[in-house]
Amino acid sequence: FGVDPSAVAVAAAPVQAAAEEKTSATVVLKDAGSAKIQVIKAIRDITGLGLMEAKKLADEGGNVKENAPMDEANDIKAKLEEAGATVELA
Repeated sequence: FGVDPSAVAVAAAPVQAAAEEKTSATVVLKDAGSAKIQVIKAIRDITGLGLMEAKKLADEGGNVKENAPMDEANDIKAKLEEAGATVELA
């Protein structure tokens, strides 16, 4: 019939990749911003860390929560951004 079967396999790959949505994410604090005290309070509320651990995370940045469901990760990101932090989901 003149059809190359490899073209069908290549065309199906992007559709499959799009169907695989992320179900979890890691919330990464990039910068606490100028309102560091509010960010520390938000970190403590979210993670249950002590004051010193939350301050260290706010100062140095890093993972706030790993493998959080997408809904929870988006909520955490919104809370931290509201407090003045720069956050990304990885």
